[in-house]
Amino acid sequence: MTEVRLSQIRKSFGAVEIFRDLSLTVPAGSFTVLVGPSGCGKSTLLRMIAGLEMPNSGGIEIGGRDVTEAEPSDRGISMVFQSYALFPHMTVAQNIDFGLRLAKVAAPERKRRVAQAAQILDLERYLDRKPAALSGGQRQRVAIGRSIVRNPDVFLFDEPLSNLDAALRNQMRVELAELHQRLKTTMIYVTHDQVEAMTLADQIVVMNAGRIEQVGTPSALYERPATTFVARFIGSPRMNLLDGPLAQEQGAATCGIRPEHLHLSEDGPWQGRVTVAEYLGNETVIHVASEVGDLIVRQGGQANLGAGTPVRLTPETDRLHRFDSAGLRL
Repeated sequence: MTEVRLSQIRKSFGAVEIFRDLSLTVPAGSFTVLVGPSGCGKSTLLRMIAGLEMPNSGGIEIGGRDVTEAEPSDRGISMVFQSYALFPHMTVAQNIDFGLRLAKVAAPERKRRVAQAAQILDLERYLDRKPAALSGGQRQRVAIGRSIVRNPDVFLFDEPLSNLDAALRNQMRVELAELHQRLKTTMIYVTHDQVEAMTLADQIVVMNAGRIEQVGTPSALYERPATTFVARFIGSPRMNLLDGPLAQEQGAATCGIRPEHLHLSEDGPWQGRVTVAEYLGNETVIHVASEVGDLIVRQGGQANLGAGTPVRLTPETDRLHRFDSAGLRL
């Protein structure tokens, strides 16, 4: 298993500064997810680890070896892109085998590695098919298989599920998690989808405007967000963030509370009216315009509340999150 370390990375495109003194450690064998909104720098960071972009200064180590100026082929990495980039005239086996043939790996060894990857990814029945005869999820598995056969020290994934529909994304998330458990290889995964981050990662790196807001386990980021940005970004529905008198009472500039820590009650201290109630089967997400601000409440099961229904809410006060005027956790 291989650790990846970035130290004091600086990167600019012309006059536009992307990173300033960014440092990050990806533990050996971890499934680390870089998450953040579009334009935050996560894909650029992944491309620098891959050697497709060069930092202006700083260092990159993979497995304790300085690879800052090394060619992509000398870094021991394999990258899966958003687009499958499969050759349409080749079979699944030939697509998986392609990189090995370029590297002049002997035919028996190529055959063994392709068979092993096909077994891991449940592609054995499709080895003689062309990409056009496959579903989106199967094509993505072929792209992953092409990476597996190279036996890399580190897998890099750049939003590999974004082209799939919701059902296939859910299925592929499970398959990627199982793949990591089997291979035990370091994986670095880029997404803008916080649900993917929460379900896949054992380490999440939340990025915003070229800087790292917080690094931690999914539970640590959810339960103790370091900034208001992380509080808003991690969690669906998002955390309620309130300022004004309520925050001042708590000695803070902003107070946050998760939707599941707010409850409908007859004698609740906060009054409001329902604006929208979203029934999702196992729960209802209720949007409330209240005297302390707009709130989101998560309630199990079905809540028959139409728009305009008056409600009272009780917060779990021991679950309040406090932030200062700079948006940092108190």
